[in-house]
Amino acid sequence: MVRSTGNDAQALFHALRSAYAATPTNLKIIDLFVGFAVCTALIQVAYMAIVGSFPFNSFLSGVLSCIGTAVLAVCLRIQVNKENKEFKDLAPERAFADFVLCNLVLHLVIMNFLG
Repeated sequence: MVRSTGNDAQALFHALRSAYAATPTNLKIIDLFVGFAVCTALIQVAYMAIVGSFPFNSFLSGVLSCIGTAVLAVCLRIQVNKENKEFKDLAPERAFADFVLCNLVLHLVIMNFLG
């Protein structure tokens, strides 16, 4: 049985860091936005666990808004990525317009769910 060492982990982190350094800036910005949306959802869940979820619809709407926005941003990242051959004919402006339209529909549904 082969044992993993600390050098293997360092080599893995170095490879990931060097690969991510070649990522374009617009994809890094989308990654930060996804991270922000997920962190906001986690903060809302922690707040609900500490304080309580009296207006449960509000809590559910907030978490679903954050997670839905994160999922749509990941879809935007996939479409905007130049290395993805599946969406090579799709203009980045079209992908962003789809993202904005889907976010509009998502938040209209969430506002309706708030009651």
